[in-house]
Amino acid sequence: MTNNASSDVVTAGIRVRAAAQYSESESDPDRPLHVFVYRIQLTNEGDLPARLESRHWVIVDGNGNQHEVRGPGVVGEFPNLAPGESFEYSSRCPLTTSWGTMEGSYRFRRPDGEAFEVAVGRFFLAPSAPSIVQQLGS
Repeated sequence: MTNNASSDVVTAGIRVRAAAQYSESESDPDRPLHVFVYRIQLTNEGDLPARLESRHWVIVDGNGNQHEVRGPGVVGEFPNLAPGESFEYSSRCPLTTSWGTMEGSYRFRRPDGEAFEVAVGRFFLAPSAPSIVQQLGS
């Protein structure tokens, strides 16, 4: 996963892999509405368990307009990751432009109460981006 359509970052033993692809069936360029499906894989490569508490996204559209999203958990869940465990989920990002970027962070907490931020590297939302969402599971 080395192209711009994806990211792969490790912070404090937590690997975050992200990839996006354009959803032609959900998009309507005449409106304009461009929907991108993104998939996230979280893997605990460290020695200590960690629980995801919240997310923070910075979304920038093709015109440079920035939108931030903050909230508890991911897709209604708060995954606990023991060492070696992974959690995957998919979600959507609608834009009024035909391309943009996403990046952000997750807030995790250790059993001893230590909270820490885990980076999500920037990845591109673009119709011409290679379809690599399926590669996350491999």
